[in-house]
Amino acid sequence: MKRILLADADATRAMGVRIGQALLASEVDAPLVIGLSGELGAGKTTLVGGLLEAMGHAGPARSPTYSLIEPYRLAGRDVHHCDFYRLRDPRELDDLGLRDLLVPRSVLLVEWPERAADRLGTVDLSLQLSYSSSSGRAPGRELELTAETAAGRAVLAGLTIEPT
Repeated sequence: MKRILLADADATRAMGVRIGQALLASEVDAPLVIGLSGELGAGKTTLVGGLLEAMGHAGPARSPTYSLIEPYRLAGRDVHHCDFYRLRDPRELDDLGLRDLLVPRSVLLVEWPERAADRLGTVDLSLQLSYSSSSGRAPGRELELTAETAAGRAVLAGLTIEPT
């Protein structure tokens, strides 16, 4: 597990870029599920935007709040950005065909993975964003990264942490 303080949205996006770079450098071919948890406004979509940028996406990340899934084809991978905030019941995911998206070299970026219950399967890398305030500093964010599988550990091992 790694814990990182992020001063602002720019630092959050930059960390997303570094996670994306680590993902690409890891050369993980197995399907990879990255879960992003945290309160509304904690920076989940901002972090995803940086990750997508590292993989070659230009522009902001499209929020999948209403569509539930936004697909991308980046760096030779199928990348799906999911947002499960609006789910009322995990069974709603059964019709989305998530398991069909988990093919070699695919990446599933899931905001609010806890709302999927057991329908998501194993999350390889968990990213938990929370509000943080140190005395004398403006409020920022704290990011906790936890690798749950060998694929998640491979990504986390390649992550470079720069001071914020």
